Amino acid sequence: MCSPSTPSTAIVVCDQAQTAALLDFKQLVEAIAQAASDLEAGTVLSPERMVVPLGEGGVLLSMPATAQDIGIHKLVNVQRGNTQRNLPTINGMVTVCDAPTGKIICLLDGPEVTGRRTAAVTLLAIRTCLGQAPKAILLFGTGAQARYHLQAVNALYPQAKIWVRGVSPQAAVEFCERNRHLHEHLEGIGNTVPEVDVVIAATTSNEPVYDEPGKVGRLVVGVGAFTPDMAEIGKATLDASDIYVDEPEGARHEAGDLLQAGVDWGRVKPLAYALKAGVDRSRPVVFKSVGTAAWDLAAARVALAGLAANTHDRVSQEPAPCK
Repeated sequence: MCSPSTPSTAIVVCDQAQTAALLDFKQLVEAIAQAASDLEAGTVLSPERMVVPLGEGGVLLSMPATAQDIGIHKLVNVQRGNTQRNLPTINGMVTVCDAPTGKIICLLDGPEVTGRRTAAVTLLAIRTCLGQAPKAILLFGTGAQARYHLQAVNALYPQAKIWVRGVSPQAAVEFCERNRHLHEHLEGIGNTVPEVDVVIAATTSNEPVYDEPGKVGRLVVGVGAFTPDMAEIGKATLDASDIYVDEPEGARHEAGDLLQAGVDWGRVKPLAYALKAGVDRSRPVVFKSVGTAAWDLAAARVALAGLAANTHDRVSQEPAPCK
């Protein structure tokens, strides 16, 4: 477990495993819900992320966010070609500082924060837009983000059945076998759409992987596409559905699904609106997530609370000094 064991002036550095241990999915969902309200109220500031080309086909993403209590800066590199190199697609870190003093408090593993908070945003969308525990989920993708979604669903909905579609039926079956320890109720599937109440697309596709007619009682969530040339959800689904996004300004520039479908932005509502006003569940619903540093700030709040609790537990267990 990651906890300060040196003077308070030291920076706590958390590796991937330590970062994961600090970021409980149930706590993340609540922290992100609060951050969504804070973002709308202007008490969390999260400017549009800076995207800089890196290498061949890669990008460097700079994502800061500040609030009255803390500030964070996430710096991550995304190399989609790393899949062929058997290397992680995302590398990076999140720097967390105390807002009043500017003092750096800790460093968190960037890919772990990204994976967990993205999956937690999906959980919040399910809770808000579906309004009940999902019984069956169709998951597109067999990469890192798909694995984080398995963990997230298992944390809140352990009885949900998850059907997995990959680039091939064999890829889906192999993914399920490798990751059954993360969620018991897994099954690979071919090019069909089973009866489900949630669809989650977590791919790096440049063309839609899901373009079914809108269906009442089925929530469609897109989390993989984050550039204008990427798309996971097709026009048929989008045209027939009410659309919510996690961060409207970012979505206008980065939600390739919506941009390629020529969606009327006047009918796109933010997550914060859904949290306050609810959604019309008599209509098909699509939730599109492009990510914002506000969610990383929410994750940092959860991590800091965990660090503080760990420190308190460690101190309380130390024997009293001899007199």
